[in-house]
Amino acid sequence: MNNENFTLSEKIVSPSYVRQGLQARRGHEQRIRALLEQGKCPEEGWSESTIELFLNELAVLDSNNFLGNCGVGEREGRVASSLVARRHYRLIHGIGRSGDIAAVQPKAAGSSLLNKITNSVVLDVLKCAGVRSVSSCFVVPMATGMSLTLCFLTLRHRRPAARYILWPRIDQKSCFKSMITAGFEPVVIENVIEGDELRTDLEAVEKKIEELGAENILCIHSTTSCFAPRVPDRLEELAVMCAKYNIPHIVNNAYGVQSSKCMHLIQQGARVGRIDAFVQSLDKNFMVPVGGAIIAGFDDEFIKEISKMYPGRASASPSLDVLITLLTLGASGYKKLLSERKELYTHLAQELKALAERHGERLLHTPHNPISLAMSLDGLQSSCDKAVTQLGSMLFTRQVSGARVIPLGMKQTVSGHTFHGFMSHSDAYPCPYLNAASAIGITKNDVELSIKRLDKCLKALKKEGNIEKIILRSDAMLNSSSLMATFPSQ
Repeated sequence: MNNENFTLSEKIVSPSYVRQGLQARRGHEQRIRALLEQGKCPEEGWSESTIELFLNELAVLDSNNFLGNCGVGEREGRVASSLVARRHYRLIHGIGRSGDIAAVQPKAAGSSLLNKITNSVVLDVLKCAGVRSVSSCFVVPMATGMSLTLCFLTLRHRRPAARYILWPRIDQKSCFKSMITAGFEPVVIENVIEGDELRTDLEAVEKKIEELGAENILCIHSTTSCFAPRVPDRLEELAVMCAKYNIPHIVNNAYGVQSSKCMHLIQQGARVGRIDAFVQSLDKNFMVPVGGAIIAGFDDEFIKEISKMYPGRASASPSLDVLITLLTLGASGYKKLLSERKELYTHLAQELKALAERHGERLLHTPHNPISLAMSLDGLQSSCDKAVTQLGSMLFTRQVSGARVIPLGMKQTVSGHTFHGFMSHSDAYPCPYLNAASAIGITKNDVELSIKRLDKCLKALKKEGNIEKIILRSDAMLNSSSLMATFPSQ
């Protein structure tokens, strides 16, 4: 409704009522105008009605929603299901053009505006979260692994002779495969054990640079957020090393936006040395569906190069999801979630430490990891080889998700490279352990229920003669499931 329509409405309904409605409408419009003017996450969250008004206004700017549109092309934003159209708020054209994911589409002004606004709001949030000097970013409709691959492929054009990527080890398949998929040879740098923590071996990194030659190295691929007892890489020292040898530096910041410590490391690394880009997941940091990531950096031209490397148009769903989420929360709401996560990290650590002591175990001392915790399982390992893995199975069947149980001596081959002690980030970590994390969105109830169920599982396993019975019962259930799969009911 524009002013002319409101004036006409006064002839039908009492003018005082219409003016009251007009004032309410202007309240919504003022919020939208501030967003368009400033390009920042609003301090206070919006109501659903304001968000839907904004999205509907964007949708009518796309050609597929023009009342008199007559499309004769191969991509005209046609959707067979009205349910699908409503799910996407009729923003069907996606984002970008064939040559650049950040480009404006002539026949999709609304979707293009959505893309630009989302990138601007996300940039503001990254700054608020701790990386104050970040200058550019964009949302890409791929998860973290493929987004890292896109960064490596972009660097290929800058360093065509390079073959290697130096990678301080973290046992997570997607970040390893991101390098393989890009066509490079990962050079795994084993971590060093300092106390209970696994930390970056800076001496080994520099030695490998000198051995291979800086010109043959595409980049150093470092990590912030990770599972304890591994801790974030020594980003400042690696950034200084990259500047010294003129080697690019890509940071896997998968779920690091929620941690002020991880974001501070990136900010400091960029200040004292070199960080070319850092990549973070949307679902892990902003509680949206899986399928998107943010690629950010400190050089506008390099970030633009990465966006141009993306082939073809892209789905607008991740951009739409994260924009709706941030407009709903507002900056204050998101900061509140970050603060609650940090408080619950301390609570989880206290509860896990008390539980460990009751069972003759200990909470591993990993002060440099701000998200993940680890509890030793030495006693369980000594009672039975299968007991550690059985604990993981028991927790899963009791609906404790996200806990990771790491036994000794696991071996895994990923894309031709064999990792010894797989999942522990080390060839020979001295003890088996259990991981738990305080990630954004966790509640006090999550902590207390998981501790209670873990306690019951440990008591059941440590009860004399119980381990063998539980393992036999579990094996029998697995065999039964295998038979059911082999001979399904007709």
